[in-house]
Amino acid sequence: MKIDRLMGIITILLQNGKTTAPYLAERFEVSRRTILRDLDTLCQAGIPIITEQGGRGGISIMEGYQLDRSLLTADELQRLIAGLKSINSVSKESKSDSLLLKLAPNKTIAALADCIMIDLSSHYRDSLSEKISLIKEAITSRRLIFFDYYYRKGQVKRKVEPYFVVFKWTAWYVLGWCIERANFRLFKLNRLWDLSITDEVFMPREVPLETISLDNALPDQNKIEILFDRSVRFRLIEDYGLHCYTETDRGLLMELNYTNRENAIAWILSFGDQAEVVAPLDVRDEIAAIIRKLAARY
Repeated sequence: MKIDRLMGIITILLQNGKTTAPYLAERFEVSRRTILRDLDTLCQAGIPIITEQGGRGGISIMEGYQLDRSLLTADELQRLIAGLKSINSVSKESKSDSLLLKLAPNKTIAALADCIMIDLSSHYRDSLSEKISLIKEAITSRRLIFFDYYYRKGQVKRKVEPYFVVFKWTAWYVLGWCIERANFRLFKLNRLWDLSITDEVFMPREVPLETISLDNALPDQNKIEILFDRSVRFRLIEDYGLHCYTETDRGLLMELNYTNRENAIAWILSFGDQAEVVAPLDVRDEIAAIIRKLAARY
């Protein structure tokens, strides 16, 4: 929608100070001509957009200008301010105060967002903020990043062309082209350590739409049936929603699609004797083997 794009352009100008029409066109997936029409619309709305030519030129909002909050509804301001505060929770340097002043000089308006609190950080906030800051710098300068990555099989070193910092599935990731695997990969930031930016510059690749959407990045291709005790109903609802199971005489029967077998089994075992795998038999046998090993250890 045009209003969403106009809001996005204003936010980028307030955050970055200066940008270019080609960048905005690529960001919002429209033509450069459309962006120029949007800028004209903003000027007509009373926002002083300045365009400078030359190597150091670009598009910016006149210095010292404060956005007239009458251009936005209270609900729009609330959503925008809440979003800024959530990003600030993982930012290395806080810039929310100056942005809030431009967006809503009236403290009453700014307080509208206080009823929504979004914290995107974790126990690793300090290191997480540092990683996100470095990755953003590498994306902007088009330089490769290098890091140690820890996963089930051990530790590996990876060199990656970074394209996006992503918050998905309750965790932060960097989406990039892995030099080792010659393909786009997602790397979880909490498993990524000793991160550094190299001096190697890369030419940006076209990122496939299905990769950007991330919905198919970890497809659920495996199915498992689990019978749960009714006492853990709250956990099932918490993890998968209100209608994720079927009531039976024996308990709550759930069909679960999963990507990672190891993670699925760990989740099932976290229920102790309140969960039983019904099918497939190979998963049931694997869990039985794990339980026997645990019994022998204890």
